[in-house]
Amino acid sequence: MEKSHENVKAFGWAARDTSGVLSPFDFSRRVTSEKDVQFKVMYCGICHSDLHQLKNEWSNSIYPMVPGHEVVGVVTEIGSKVEKFKIGDKVGVGCLVGSCRKCENCDNDLENYCHDMILTYNGVDTDGTTTYGGYSDIMVTNEHYVVHWPENLPMEAAPLLCAGITTYSPLRYYGLDKPGMHIGVVGLGGLGHMAVKFAKAFGTKVTVISTSVSKKDEAIDHLGADSFLVSRDPDQMQGAAGSLDGIIDTVSAIHPLLPLINLLKTHGKLVMVGAPEKPLELPVFPLLLGRKLVAGSGIGGMKETQEMVDFAAKHNITPDVEVVPMDYVNTALERLLKSDVKYRFMLDIGNTLNKS
Repeated sequence: MEKSHENVKAFGWAARDTSGVLSPFDFSRRVTSEKDVQFKVMYCGICHSDLHQLKNEWSNSIYPMVPGHEVVGVVTEIGSKVEKFKIGDKVGVGCLVGSCRKCENCDNDLENYCHDMILTYNGVDTDGTTTYGGYSDIMVTNEHYVVHWPENLPMEAAPLLCAGITTYSPLRYYGLDKPGMHIGVVGLGGLGHMAVKFAKAFGTKVTVISTSVSKKDEAIDHLGADSFLVSRDPDQMQGAAGSLDGIIDTVSAIHPLLPLINLLKTHGKLVMVGAPEKPLELPVFPLLLGRKLVAGSGIGGMKETQEMVDFAAKHNITPDVEVVPMDYVNTALERLLKSDVKYRFMLDIGNTLNKS
């Protein structure tokens, strides 16, 4: 069915300024148009990028801001020309809710690289309004930017829609998904633990690289990594030199690249998915001497995101989450700042977002 009257009342939690503190917020969603899907939000992950945006650390924040781009819920209404979904379907929305649909990137299922990409929150929609994310009770999204959520995949696995696709996409695109390859994963947070799980599911050998030796047992015993390197230990790093086909670097802090480049085999690929706020030093000689590649990757297009979710369901890949009520969100953000979570906070929107 399709409605034609005023906007839909919505409720969520928003930040009003650079303090980043969230509080209850009444707002409106657009009416469900002919190609839109409206859904009740059940779960929404807290991504580290939410922290940056809430505090305007990337200098592009629009307030009031309702964050959230790892959103899973149940369809409650569809537009008259929606073809892919029906009422009652489980669905997900990730980091983008719009693109131009005309450029070369969009034509090649790379909406995530479209210059006119519309972010799920803190973006500007085609009608000039600010987009609001999943820390809210309902979403209204064009069906093209909605994924089917597999029945056997828990809704709490919503971080697949950001942390999952951010690590799945470079493994696939850069050919680091072949059984028997040896893949390194730098950092063991929200992104890193997903990179380990996907790389293992592809049949590769995985080495976790971290500054903290305390994460060794977690990496090997819990996540199934094959080996562990302490990046601050020169002997360990030297001993592993030239051993890796590729590395997924998930670290967002300033860190040296030379030790990582030295771990690569000839033709090895170091792929950056973390986003340090300042430029990193890139030594060129080690690249020349091994025809090595330093590259980047950001989320994925809609076709690949659906492929990733289906792959995760088939191989029983889920993020490790701590489920918390909506009114715990500010505490969760404080803990996230201290890396006090394994590995993703998950807001139980459906059961705990109350107006009272």
